[in-house]
Amino acid sequence: MEQLSAWLAKAMQEGRAALNSLRTTTTQTNDLAEALRRVTEDGVIPNSMAVTFSVVGDAREMHPIVRDEIYRIGYEAIHNACTHSGANRLEVDLRYANDLALGVRDDGTGIDPAVVDRGKDGHFGLQGMRERAARIGGKLTLVSSSNSGTEIKLIVPGGIIFRKGMSPRTPLSRKIRDLFRSREKTSNLN
Repeated sequence: MEQLSAWLAKAMQEGRAALNSLRTTTTQTNDLAEALRRVTEDGVIPNSMAVTFSVVGDAREMHPIVRDEIYRIGYEAIHNACTHSGANRLEVDLRYANDLALGVRDDGTGIDPAVVDRGKDGHFGLQGMRERAARIGGKLTLVSSSNSGTEIKLIVPGGIIFRKGMSPRTPLSRKIRDLFRSREKTSNLN
């Protein structure tokens, strides 16, 4: 019961931090870079860890549901690096091009290959990141080594995330709904 209480307290704390960051960006701007930058400044990062945050390309208008899923993947990757890696350095890289790419790299101890494949009992971080990426049509890759740390990379097709690239004839809400339905059908077939 004590362990369950500790897990619930931690989940509430992480949830509140994520909601506060999302709420600010959702109500004020559509700025994924600013939301991710706040994660690296909100006391999650240990003082001993150096952080590099880079944005390449011009920010573009994004669908908020897809943007929020990307944010949650980035938040989880940053949080995991800070909590589990023992790293000295963390790099967060956001790239706007034809597609959107988010990379989170650390120079820590890496992740046990069994955990990379199956996740860790009682933890849903990696599984949740994979599910979120699949839900938005993104490709999530995770490379980890005890010699070089961990790199998580997410690529989301521009036609899914960027509003400008969508046909004006089809409402955005319908495109997002259709995307989720097609992902659901695909996962039900497997």
